[in-house]
Amino acid sequence: MGKPTGFIEFQRLSEGYEAADTRVKHYKEFVSSLSDSDAKTQGARCMDCGIPFCNNGCPVNNIIPDWNDLVYRGNARQALDVLHSTNNFPDFTGRICPAPCETACTLGINAEPVGIKSIEHYIIDKGWENGWIAPQPASVKTGKKVAVVGSGPAGLAAAQQLARAGHDVTVFEKNSHIGGLLRRGIPDFKLEKTIVQRRVAQMEAEGVVFRTNVLVGPDSIPAGICNDATEVISAETLKSQFDAVILSGGSEIPRDLPVPGRELAGVHYALEFLIPQNKEVETGVANPINVKGKHVVVIGGGDTGSDCVGTSNRHGAASITQFEVMPMPPVQENKPLVWPYWPIKLRTSSSHDEGCDRDFSVLTKGFVSDGNGRVKALQGVRLSWEGGKMAEIPGSEFEIPADAVFLAMGFTNPVGGVLEAFGVNKDARGNAAATTDGPGCYATNVKGVFAAGDIRRGQSLVVWAIREGRQCAREVDAFLMGSSVLPR
Repeated sequence: MGKPTGFIEFQRLSEGYEAADTRVKHYKEFVSSLSDSDAKTQGARCMDCGIPFCNNGCPVNNIIPDWNDLVYRGNARQALDVLHSTNNFPDFTGRICPAPCETACTLGINAEPVGIKSIEHYIIDKGWENGWIAPQPASVKTGKKVAVVGSGPAGLAAAQQLARAGHDVTVFEKNSHIGGLLRRGIPDFKLEKTIVQRRVAQMEAEGVVFRTNVLVGPDSIPAGICNDATEVISAETLKSQFDAVILSGGSEIPRDLPVPGRELAGVHYALEFLIPQNKEVETGVANPINVKGKHVVVIGGGDTGSDCVGTSNRHGAASITQFEVMPMPPVQENKPLVWPYWPIKLRTSSSHDEGCDRDFSVLTKGFVSDGNGRVKALQGVRLSWEGGKMAEIPGSEFEIPADAVFLAMGFTNPVGGVLEAFGVNKDARGNAAATTDGPGCYATNVKGVFAAGDIRRGQSLVVWAIREGRQCAREVDAFLMGSSVLPR
């Protein structure tokens, strides 16, 4: 590496954050990218470790040591090329990825790992600032037509790769804007939608056609799922009009909590709160759920729950409590036991720092009505965990005020009807059955129909969706042309 002793000389430097008491007053991003000099110093911390475990820790296999070294040497332009060689959208991952690459960093065994995510953020922001990112339309067209159903990160990655290979690509999205949960689910304070839109504009210049408000497959979808569709296209129509179809929708069915009082007004799925809030930020149309001055309870300790916390803070909630049924994980993982794998440890998000009471090993028993059909309190009980099994602790029952409850316990399946409409077989979890390795990977049992992203693997990370979209694009290209030069 350019600075063999950098990991000894320099300490990890985190990106700058706007103070919590001011950032809760708006919905804009509040994390500032590294300066040129700070990025160079952080790049210098990358070790010549021999085996860069970070490469495999990263689902898209980013060539991390190479672009760290280039940043250290002041060559951000070439670093951008290296970054883009494995990742279509580092502007997304540099903001919202949990950075499993850093968990796998060799330096992280006994010191703070290299700030890989912050360097990635620096590189991509530098690229946009300097006009280094431009459309890359194919020089030769193949005449083949591909339909991509779903415009989340998997669909976008597949579409961009296939368009650059010369195919005519049309992306179908049931909602009014492109981006899937990047656009509608993730709050603007984590990912401003201009970041997504500039990639959409780049892809349009590369020849990708986007069709919004179009539902593909079933005539309707379950209530509670975001659906702006004004047009329905059957699976048979799509298969007859295109040479290949990629199903890349999300895992959108939320996990429910069937306890007494679940039907009360004020008890919502998380996305019933988050999606309208994103629309309010973008269009000015008020979110029908407003928690200003209310006691908020969030059930579920993952990213979606954290997003509910951050949004509730911006509404001005009177109090926010987040419950997790699992026991509190350790603040510090046992590195000799788990490195370089993703550890179970307590993770505190920026939303938690803005204000939130977190409680673990809590089971929700029911919701209490105010007498007029609205929730006014949550009834819970504390749990003990032994051998992976939970048991209620006698006498630990409690009740807390709850004017609004958000269920953020994850997602179970793709929207019902889509896979059935195409005749695609499902796996045991209800996702599209398709392998990821070997001949015919990402292909479903229906010839010419492929699946990638959450619709195939289940609820997962944006970076995994990008990986699957890229790999699926290669398989589709090979299916259409007999071989492919797209990277895997």
